[in-house]
Amino acid sequence: MSVPFIKSLDFSYGAVAELSPLVRRVVARNPSAFTFHGTGTYIVGRGRVAVIDPGPNDPAHIDALAHALRNETVTHILVTHTHRDHSPGTAELQRRTGAPSFAFGPHPLPKGGPAVEEGGDHDFRPDETMTDGDALAGDGWTLTALHTPGHISNHLCFALAEEQALFTGDHVMGWSTTVISPPDGSMTDYYASLRKLLPRDERRYYPTHGAPIDHETIAHSPQDFVRALIRHREGREHQIMDCLKSGPQTIPQMVRTMYADVPSYLHFAAARSMLAHLIHMVGDGRVRVESGDAADEGAMYRLG
Repeated sequence: MSVPFIKSLDFSYGAVAELSPLVRRVVARNPSAFTFHGTGTYIVGRGRVAVIDPGPNDPAHIDALAHALRNETVTHILVTHTHRDHSPGTAELQRRTGAPSFAFGPHPLPKGGPAVEEGGDHDFRPDETMTDGDALAGDGWTLTALHTPGHISNHLCFALAEEQALFTGDHVMGWSTTVISPPDGSMTDYYASLRKLLPRDERRYYPTHGAPIDHETIAHSPQDFVRALIRHREGREHQIMDCLKSGPQTIPQMVRTMYADVPSYLHFAAARSMLAHLIHMVGDGRVRVESGDAADEGAMYRLG
């Protein structure tokens, strides 16, 4: 099947949406070409709760969260990764609640370099670090970290055992593909992290942007959605190979061909993901560098 993207979302900014007995969502008003309608901050549990991805540094969004959490206690703040649409709101939420923050770690790259999507949050430092398999327990809920590098090396998903659900951050998004931008973004890691989800038993994914992914929303399982994403990425690599059959080319040349039907303002992000594909393909020998450096967007590539 092709990727069954979900291009609709039933929500109102600032309002709390009841998604399941244990899961609620509040959407921040930070829509963009990379955040869809905005960051979906999740509340897990009742009474004593966890918050996942507080979102951007937006006082109005934190006010909405505080209103949704009135008469409840936040015991844990979890962050899937350190992009500015996910982690900056943590500081203000901590100031209001006193809850500790949990994440894989701070942003892995220094300031500077190409800004992708909403950019990196270099100020965030978690109170406690988590890695693959680490679990946090609350009143009636358990969240287990799943390390899923690719989009960024510090990306975590969080599995909610009680509802066979997975909070997927930007690793799997129902509305769009994920941007993979070197040097920290890695297509090799991304493939591995997608395949890591396939043997798992989650019935629903909650991406930070967009609607839940389950049999009700896509008429397929979340694992089928992941398989479609893998096939989509493999298809992009076949397109790259087809481009290179006519001779050596640069990334800008191939982007103009492969993304001719995509608005030009998205070509920068497409070029970053194409660079990630090419580094991966140079690594397995399908492609070689004709001139330049494989990790440089200005390189010339040819078939291996």
